[in-house]
Amino acid sequence: MLVRFPYGTSELTTELPDGTCVIAPESSQASDDELEAIRKALRNPVQGPALRDLATPGSRVAIAVCDGTRPQPRRPMLTAILEELDGRTRPEDIVVLVATGTHRANTPGELLQMFGPELLGAVRVVNHDARDENCLVDLGTMGNGVPVALNRQWVEADVRITTGFVEPHFFAGFSGGPKLVAPGLAGLRTTLTLHDAKRIGDPSATWGVLKGNPVHDDVRAIAASTGVHFACDVVLNRQHRVVAAFAGELFAMHEEATALARQMSFRPVARAFDVVVSSNAGFPLDQNLYQCVKGMSAAAQVARAGGLIIVVAECRDGFPDHGEFRSLLASASSPDELLGALAARSAPGETVPDQWQAQVLARVLQTARVGVFTEGLSALQLEDAFLIPVEDVSGAVASEIKRVGDGATCCALPAGPETIAAVA
Repeated sequence: MLVRFPYGTSELTTELPDGTCVIAPESSQASDDELEAIRKALRNPVQGPALRDLATPGSRVAIAVCDGTRPQPRRPMLTAILEELDGRTRPEDIVVLVATGTHRANTPGELLQMFGPELLGAVRVVNHDARDENCLVDLGTMGNGVPVALNRQWVEADVRITTGFVEPHFFAGFSGGPKLVAPGLAGLRTTLTLHDAKRIGDPSATWGVLKGNPVHDDVRAIAASTGVHFACDVVLNRQHRVVAAFAGELFAMHEEATALARQMSFRPVARAFDVVVSSNAGFPLDQNLYQCVKGMSAAAQVARAGGLIIVVAECRDGFPDHGEFRSLLASASSPDELLGALAARSAPGETVPDQWQAQVLARVLQTARVGVFTEGLSALQLEDAFLIPVEDVSGAVASEIKRVGDGATCCALPAGPETIAAVA
């Protein structure tokens, strides 16, 4: 049977054994008019006042948006928000903050692709920098001992608006909502604490879990303590088109959005599989190996112990070269050694950037072998990351099925981390 996997901005079609179990999110029809769907959400909030009623002349408005590693429909979302603010707030009093978290800043070319010339010409767009202390405000300790510093322009705004989209997240439960505040607009120390080894290693820090998730609990605490005046999230289908929009009070809005996202993405299965082939949902999410840990983690939920996971991902940005992910992987001789070293970094101040992604990868590798089909990394680079280079997905699957023998099973996750696959 032929299965299509998103790969960069195109697709990879591969032949898998007949009887392969294909697990994908619910096929959902996109809104006929995305812009109008978002407008209606802004004017009919889930809870709280409409956006237009919040801004007054002279108000300084800060709007948080996702960075370039996320397929947020920024143009229609910002267009609708600016329409609602028109006549209430001057364009020069509005700043759009790209919630990069600890990721690199988006380049001018990337910003042009993300926003288009009209929006870039209408309002200021600023990349958040978690490492620039001059751009942060220290707000004390919140949640379970989290030292909180947030973007100064966000803190000092009179009206703070988050925008994003809701999808499953491999250790925060779901994206969107309060994550746009922290880690999105947080200082480095805040994010390192939120993502320390103890929190990431907690069994409740996983796909689709919000209540009792130590990462999400502290993210919520920070957003609640520092204040979000209005929030807007969308839920997307596999083509990254808007299915529905939600707006209003942050937590009420996020609860409704996550309910729909859960309904669309949760897919229980009766057993684990010998081979699981996954994507990382294509560009922009599969632009580097760091992000592709999500597709590996999604596959690990339904892979049998000792099985084989194959992830299809372009990785046009490599590991990437910036950040600590590559050096962390190179610092150990095995996944077990890496996990032990990362788990030992549990005291305040010992967490380093990107160790959470390395920690999840090491845990996946304790469950299954992981192969990667990519044109963005060499075989040697993959092997240095404890991964198996895959040149032919169909051939690798067939070889593993033959090795396992009679009764060997195969599963495909075409949408990768957009699916919450679980053995019931």
